[in-house]
Amino acid sequence: MKPYTNAVPKELLLVGDKPIIEHVIEGLKIAGIKDIIVVISRGKYAIIDYLGSGSSLGVQLTYVIQEKREGLAKAVECAKHLINDTFVVVNADNFFYPKDAIRDLISFHFEQEADATIAAFEAEDVTRHGIIVAEGNRVIDIVEKPKPEEAPSKLGDAGIHVFEPVIFDAISRIKPSVGNEYQLTDAIKMLVETGRKVIFRKIDFHVDVGTVRDWRKVNEIVNLSKLI
Repeated sequence: MKPYTNAVPKELLLVGDKPIIEHVIEGLKIAGIKDIIVVISRGKYAIIDYLGSGSSLGVQLTYVIQEKREGLAKAVECAKHLINDTFVVVNADNFFYPKDAIRDLISFHFEQEADATIAAFEAEDVTRHGIIVAEGNRVIDIVEKPKPEEAPSKLGDAGIHVFEPVIFDAISRIKPSVGNEYQLTDAIKMLVETGRKVIFRKIDFHVDVGTVRDWRKVNEIVNLSKLI
């Protein structure tokens, strides 16, 4: 996303008329979630300056600093001391639609009595996502950013998850892998391997705003279709 992210955190880039992270917060609010933990790394304090306490958005925000950027699993683990029940993890650079996708994912999670539930989509580029192997709606394997010729499917992890606290035990047991980082997909895979119930549900529309091309693409779609 450079050179734009030299000045502005990716999560604050506009999609339509508001930053990506604000769309995510709106989705959480629709799901009935108003106590939100924002995990940020050093150098992204502009996010705090923009969002503040969250009161202007009708939510309560708590900030946790990830001192070392060691991967998404470690980012989730940073919030462990604040969590003791079912919780949702959403990557703040994801644009998804409809806005009630998180609410539906949570309902599905409870209906299925799952330990982890993943929002999934058909990935164009498997090298940028965790790729799911499934039987029905049950996840039987997940592979982080495989080479195209090694991808077991095109079913991608959309970066929206519902977890039971058991995920923290899995995170504590994984080792660095892709990019020498602690991958959340490895923790999910450990849940699968230890017999925990991991499921997925497809969402209608998802863009991981990780490149300038994707950012332009999602803005074009939003502006033409009025998704927001």
